[in-house]
Amino acid sequence: MSSEVQHFDLVIVGGGPGGYAAALYGAAAGLSIALIERDKVGGTCLHRGCVPAKEFLETAHVRRTLEHADAFGITASGVTVDFAVSQKRKNDVVGRLHKGLTGLLKGRKVTIFEGTGRLDADQTVTIVDGADAGVIAQGTNVILAAGSVVRSLPGFDVDGTTVVTSDEFLDLSSLPASAAVIGGGAIGCEFASMLADMGTSVTILEFLPTILAGCDAEVVSVVQRSFKKRGIDVRTGVRVTGHTPGGTTTTVAVEGGDPLEVEMVVMSVGRRPRTEGLLGEGTDVALDERGFVVADRYQRTANPHVYAVGDVVADSPQLAHVGFAEAIVAIKTILGEAVVPVDYERVPWAIYSNPEVAFCGLTEAAAKEKGYEVVTKKDPFGGNSRAQIIGDTDGVVKIIAERRADGSAGQILGVHMAGPWVTEQLGAGYFAVNWEATAEEAAALIQPHPSLSETFGETLLALAGRGLHVG
Repeated sequence: MSSEVQHFDLVIVGGGPGGYAAALYGAAAGLSIALIERDKVGGTCLHRGCVPAKEFLETAHVRRTLEHADAFGITASGVTVDFAVSQKRKNDVVGRLHKGLTGLLKGRKVTIFEGTGRLDADQTVTIVDGADAGVIAQGTNVILAAGSVVRSLPGFDVDGTTVVTSDEFLDLSSLPASAAVIGGGAIGCEFASMLADMGTSVTILEFLPTILAGCDAEVVSVVQRSFKKRGIDVRTGVRVTGHTPGGTTTTVAVEGGDPLEVEMVVMSVGRRPRTEGLLGEGTDVALDERGFVVADRYQRTANPHVYAVGDVVADSPQLAHVGFAEAIVAIKTILGEAVVPVDYERVPWAIYSNPEVAFCGLTEAAAKEKGYEVVTKKDPFGGNSRAQIIGDTDGVVKIIAERRADGSAGQILGVHMAGPWVTEQLGAGYFAVNWEATAEEAAALIQPHPSLSETFGETLLALAGRGLHVG
C-alpha cells in the first residue's frame, strides 16, 4: 500500500459507536472523513457487547415467559433451549446491523481503512497493520475513538472455556450447568440474570459491599430480592484469589470464605481503554495514570485539533449512547457550532437484567452528599394494571427532588427504576432531569392507561403533593 499522505477534513481512529457516529454526523455536515477500524465497524458494542448480550437476554426472556405460560391458560411443556440456535440468531441480528451500518457509511462517502491507527505529529494517522497497513491519513482534525478491552484479575487467565470474558461468552454454543460471575456491576448482573433464567446455577462474587454500585439503594434491593427468589447466590464484600481446575469443573478460591466449585468462571470486572500504541511522538495528547485520554467538556485534548470520544475518555461512563452524544459534541465543536457538552451526572443508564434497571441523575445518597435537602417518593409496580396484566410486578419507581423551604418538592434531581421494561420507560424521566423540571411541571404530563409508565406518573403526582394511588 502506498505511503503517500491522504488528506481529509477529519480522520477518526476507531469505528465503534463514538467513531461511526462522528463519521455519520460529520459526513452529513459535508466533511470529508476517513474512518480507521482494526476489526469491524460497530465495534465492541455491536459485535461483542451491547447488541449480542441483549439478544441472549431476550432468549432468556422468551424461555421465562414460556415457563410461566400456564398462568395465561397456555400449555408449553418440556421447554428446552438450543443455545446454538440462539447463537445463530444473534449472529444474524449482528450481521444485518453491521451490513446496514456499512451501507450508511459508504452512502455518506466515508472512506474506511482497515487496520490499527496510530496518531503521530501534525494530525497524521499511520495504519500500522491490517489490510491497509502503511496508509497515512492526515486530518485537519482527528477524533480518537479507539474503544476499550475487557479486564481480568490475577489468577484468572482467560482460556475461553473455563474462564471467559464477555468476548468469549458471547460466542458459546452451549451453557454451563454452574457458573461464578466475578463482578456484580451492570454487565455481571446481566450475565448472571441471563444464565439463571436459562437454567444455570449462578453465584455472583463482588468485591464491593453491594452489587450495582452507583445505583440507588432501593433499586438494588429490588434486584437482590429477585435474584434471591430465582436462586442466584449473591456474595458481596469478597475477594477472589484464583482458581484450581479439576476435570470438568474449577474451584474458585475466596479469601476468608468457602471455595466455590463451578463449571465456568465469567469475568466481569470492567474494561480498560485501548490506548496502547495509540499515540506516536509529538501528538501533544495526554494520557492519565490509568491510560485514558484526557479531554475537556467539548471532547478536546491538549492538542486543539485532536478530540477524543467514547471509552478512551477519562471520566466517560463507557456507555455506547454516551459515545454517540460525545461524537456530536466533537463534530459541532469542530464546525464552530453552538453545543451543549455531555453532563455525565445526567446521562441515562440502562441495565437489562431481570428485573431491568434504568436511571438518570443523582441517587438519594449522592444528592445528600452534594448538600441537597431532598424529598423522595416511590411507587411499586405491584399496583400497576399493565404489570398485573403481563404478570411481572416486581419493581419500583423512585424519584428524588430538591426540597423547598416550605417542604414541597422542587427540581427533580434523579429518577430511578427497577422492573418490567423500565429501560424503555426512562425517556420521560431523562427529560425531566435534564430540563430541570419541577415535580409539578413533570406531573402535569399525562401517561397513557393502562401502561407501565403510569407508575412514573403516579410517583410524580405523589411527589407534587397529591397522589392518586400513592400517598
